[in-house]
Amino acid sequence: MAPTTRSKNDHIYLRIADTIEQQIMSQVLKIGDKLPSVRLLSKHHNISVSTVLQAYYHLEGKGLVESRPQSGYYVRFNPSRFLQKIEKSNPQQILKSKNVEAIIGEVYDDFSLQGVTRFSLSVPAPEILPLARLNKAMIQALRDLPANGTQYEQVQGNDLLCRQVARWSMQWDGKLKAADIVTTAGCMNAISYCLMAITKPGDTIAVESPVYFGTLRFAQSIGLKVLELPTDPDTGVDPDDVKKALQQHNIKACFFVTNFSNPLGYCMPDEQKQTLVRLLSHHGVPLIEDDLYGDVYFGKTRPKSCKSFDEEGNVLWCSSISKTLAPGYRVGWVAPGKYLEKIKRLKLYHSITSPTAQQAAIGSFLATGRYEHHLRKLRQTLHANSLLFTQAIGEYFPAGIKMTNPKGGFILWMELDEKIDTYKLYQEAMLNKISIAPGTMFSLQDRYRNCMRLSYGMQWTPEVERAIKKLGTIVKSMM
Repeated sequence: MAPTTRSKNDHIYLRIADTIEQQIMSQVLKIGDKLPSVRLLSKHHNISVSTVLQAYYHLEGKGLVESRPQSGYYVRFNPSRFLQKIEKSNPQQILKSKNVEAIIGEVYDDFSLQGVTRFSLSVPAPEILPLARLNKAMIQALRDLPANGTQYEQVQGNDLLCRQVARWSMQWDGKLKAADIVTTAGCMNAISYCLMAITKPGDTIAVESPVYFGTLRFAQSIGLKVLELPTDPDTGVDPDDVKKALQQHNIKACFFVTNFSNPLGYCMPDEQKQTLVRLLSHHGVPLIEDDLYGDVYFGKTRPKSCKSFDEEGNVLWCSSISKTLAPGYRVGWVAPGKYLEKIKRLKLYHSITSPTAQQAAIGSFLATGRYEHHLRKLRQTLHANSLLFTQAIGEYFPAGIKMTNPKGGFILWMELDEKIDTYKLYQEAMLNKISIAPGTMFSLQDRYRNCMRLSYGMQWTPEVERAIKKLGTIVKSMM
């Protein structure tokens, strides 16, 4: 994980912590090494003892160092000890024989059970969300809206929300206007409208592999053929592979999760995004971009989106606050470029408008700056979680496990021994009230049987660590 680069305006303790983290990640400091004493660092940097302690507490919270009584602080994390790189996927176009819909249904049905550690759920847990502030925003919205929010919004969506989404797009050079945005009931709803707007039954769409199962199942439900493309776990789909696919297949649209994808967690480099946009524009093939996780980055700046490079309205950019703020509010949006009128008509036919109060509440939350403050805390929590999960998996799982190394988001993709069927692992884990997402859910092909997706979007606790330990024990027993 690349440590965050800090500016001069950042807290001193964070800059000191980042320097130490960088040395740990580059293995200048190795596991077991003793760190400089608190007083020595205080004197060296001419700062208070409490500031140095803040830096060490920050590193301790990430699981990078540990305190030993009467001795000091020591490195406890070794990045090379636990991770083996996942190889680029190579999906074969062979349909599955298993009933994957039944597996998906089983995993989702378990969401209602109490006391389950849900590594399968790709949303942030309530304990790391600003629930009190969200409640206040909702109450204020009900007070301010005409008829207390019981009336229809305009079809395009709440004006305040659209303006705030457009303003927020400046972070990644989106250059959007409120009139470019259509609000939806979450990101999946936005993607659904896009697929219906630009394809018809029998058309072929190209996607990354593995890919979020909801997109696959919806595409199938409206009669589309799905071509799964090779995908690198660090950089995503290579434009050269897209070019070959365009030459060999009659592709009508592409769908990619460009920033911290679900489930691989890759972030496509900005130059690769630009090349992809130009290629698809040249061939007249629209790109549906799912940018659901773009705000959950661990580096200094938000990565750009393909929409940043879109000059012809060929990119349909979809996002929401479901993965960062309020999953149950079902507030999302799409900037569909030249397909704006088609999307508006589809929304009118399918839902007339979006929920009024939730849109207004989120619009207000974004307008006050609370969202930015919340995201800073969320990123720190999730970055720390990613390191803690990595360390725990390395400690409790058998050797030889391969795992992704995401630079954002809150999802890990793991490849286990070929002997292990992760659906059977899921069933065994559920006997211990631990839920995972079996890899077979994320493809229409007979692939990823020995893979699984884990979410680290919860507060790290001893109970979570025990669940990882138990999961590792089950994996060992299956080998």
